[in-house]
Amino acid sequence: MKKLGIALLVFLIILAAGIFWLHNNMDSLVKSAIEKYGSQMTGTRVEVASVEIRAEKGQGVVKGFIVGNPSGFKTPYALKVGRIEIDLDVSSIVKPVVLIRKIAVASPDVIYERAKGTTNFDAIQKHIEDQAGSPGASKGKEEGGKKLIVDRLSIRGAKAQASAEFMQGKTVTVSLPDITLNNIGKAEGGVPPGKLGKEVGNALKEKLEAAVNFDSLARSMGNTLKNAGNEIGGKAKNALKGFFGQ
Repeated sequence: MKKLGIALLVFLIILAAGIFWLHNNMDSLVKSAIEKYGSQMTGTRVEVASVEIRAEKGQGVVKGFIVGNPSGFKTPYALKVGRIEIDLDVSSIVKPVVLIRKIAVASPDVIYERAKGTTNFDAIQKHIEDQAGSPGASKGKEEGGKKLIVDRLSIRGAKAQASAEFMQGKTVTVSLPDITLNNIGKAEGGVPPGKLGKEVGNALKEKLEAAVNFDSLARSMGNTLKNAGNEIGGKAKNALKGFFGQ
């Protein structure tokens, strides 16, 4: 019994040390997880500057979140966010369905680029779908993993830029309205993380497609160059061409 008591005491000390280590390293663990699995899901470079977790309150703040571009695109990234706030129901973490009360994305910088007949967001979306696999193949994975319900997701104060292949990485600014999604996954009893990412991506892509017409952008740029040459001479025309990388 004495040996058993000593063994139990040693086990409790190790367990306490492990919990202490996890608590004090939770921020870095979550940061690494976001970068690792985010990169796998999107097929791009995903980076995070810092993560702050308040586990007892179920709150977290992600800062400096960047989603890079797939290969073949010239702009530096697809999405950059200074701050993302998350608020979840702590009691639901141990359950099959995690309830997230709020995801608030503040002032994201979005670059919507078209190259070789597709866009950077289309390429990212396709990779997410490929990672999820076919419905039959992914069903088992989804049933065995955690699912999510998000009460409210908001994207506010977005700065959007558009770029096309002929612009050689240069961009023009376009307006992008705020996005609010409510009760994501509630009707289905929860959705896997991949599907949540897809729904958010679809909402963002829909707003971008409504704000940017690449054919009109090409015509507008062409007319700008032509009018500049006719009205203010070749010097201004060359300057504009240089700005757009032509």
